[in-house]
Amino acid sequence: MQTTLRQPTGLSGIGVHSGQAVSVTLNPAEANSGICFQRTGQDDSRRHVVAADYRQVSGTKCCTTLGVNGASVAVVEHLMAAFSALEIDNVMVEVDGPEIPVMDGSADAFIDAVDRVGVSTLAAPRRYIKVKKSVRVDVDTGFGEFRPYDGTRVEIEIDFANQLVGRQTYAADIDGEQFRKELARARTFGFLADVEGLWARGLALGASLDNAVVVAEDRVVNPEGLRFTDEFVRHKALDAIGDLALAGAPILGCYRSFKGGHHVNVQALGALLSDESAFEMVEMPVRREAGHADLTAGLGVAAFGPDVS
Repeated sequence: MQTTLRQPTGLSGIGVHSGQAVSVTLNPAEANSGICFQRTGQDDSRRHVVAADYRQVSGTKCCTTLGVNGASVAVVEHLMAAFSALEIDNVMVEVDGPEIPVMDGSADAFIDAVDRVGVSTLAAPRRYIKVKKSVRVDVDTGFGEFRPYDGTRVEIEIDFANQLVGRQTYAADIDGEQFRKELARARTFGFLADVEGLWARGLALGASLDNAVVVAEDRVVNPEGLRFTDEFVRHKALDAIGDLALAGAPILGCYRSFKGGHHVNVQALGALLSDESAFEMVEMPVRREAGHADLTAGLGVAAFGPDVS
């Protein structure tokens, strides 16, 4: 059955790109309303609502941004990943700034916010998107691909020129427990060499060692180091789960990407949902037991330059 939050819950923090203080309130919502973002504090005093829908994506540079009718909300992926992993279908997210606060750069604070109030079951069945055939998009030297699979699975591989990051793979069946244990605390990351260029483009104005892993040529700058030896690919998996949540329903299938990112994730999702022969809507799926992470290589080749996730 569909779910929502038992009662409102709030968070506040800094926008990683704007550098502005932002407050967010997560409100219960009725069945079949989905996840929506309501911008408050706009100059025209209106309450703009933006649906969490891949068709509303207006930007994928360094984060995923939703926008419609002059209102936009950026950095939605970490919050959406938490909703997806915890199987929360309906929430009205009030946000008083241009982006969701980055918190510590992971999804951990959003998980905690949900845990504080709990989840309520609604009197409406949940529908799922079941992948029926493989769909793939190639972007530059990377790709994103959906394949039929009995469950919900991600297989993510990254390949960076920086030797501290290098080539990493994360592959696992995903449910709430798996997400909490292996992905929720993985932080966004960036490269020290890119900082000035990002600032010049008006990005990463709120980034700091408190909300991102910063990688120099030969070391991780953060004094505490990494939370996982492969935290970089785990965060890319977190991002993918959040981006795919913009489908509007949970996906039954395997999503595989190589050298991907927000742009590849959204392009692959659009390719899947624009092909009516590639998926079907179902209710009562057969659920398989989630497996542990399967760290294997061989999903792709070559390396590419620095990125900011």
